Amino acid sequence: MVEAVQRVPAHTRRGQVRDRVAARRGNRNIGVVAAAAELVELVFYGLRDGQIRCLAAPPRTPAA
Repeated sequence: MVEAVQRVPAHTRRGQVRDRVAARRGNRNIGVVAAAAELVELVFYGLRDGQIRCLAAPPRTPAA
């Protein structure tokens, strides 16, 4: 997971988490581990439930 998060572009959700934590803590490695922990959580729930609800698009409301 750490290797995956290191390669993620900065404009993605995981990249933003990595960069935000790294800026706050002053160490990029800490940001990488924090983003990897979130990625592990998503993978766990995806394997357990078969879907990742937090990544699902919100339901669209019909236009009036």
